[in-house]
Amino acid sequence: MRIILAPFLDRRFPRYLLASVGALAVDIAIFMALLAAGVGAVPAAATGYALGILTHWFLSSRAVFIDSVAANGRRRSWQKALFVTSALLGLAITTSIVAVGEAIGIDPRLAKLVAVGASFVATWLMRRHIVFRAATVPG
Repeated sequence: MRIILAPFLDRRFPRYLLASVGALAVDIAIFMALLAAGVGAVPAAATGYALGILTHWFLSSRAVFIDSVAANGRRRSWQKALFVTSALLGLAITTSIVAVGEAIGIDPRLAKLVAVGASFVATWLMRRHIVFRAATVPG
């Protein structure tokens, strides 16, 4: 059980949670605004998530993983590429869950809520263990 909970006991987890809340606020605001404007649920979810990604990089690199952000140059570019990869994983999870929810008649807001939880766990684990781990950044 301790092995499962260890990533969530990391001292950076509360900051990551707050950064995620900030990025989620951007994501949900865009999602809801686009739904209100008549945009379909899947493109609205993808657009909201994409803008949340930008917000999350800014917050994660400046407030969460401060001690493991690569310096400018090749290492930083690699880290950004890994961050985008983690975000694309989250985006795939988000859009898939919303699409399945829509296909089976679930309210897109409820599907989005489920997607938020699944995406959060997947991206936290990838960012903690891969993106902001110095050993994965080529020199």
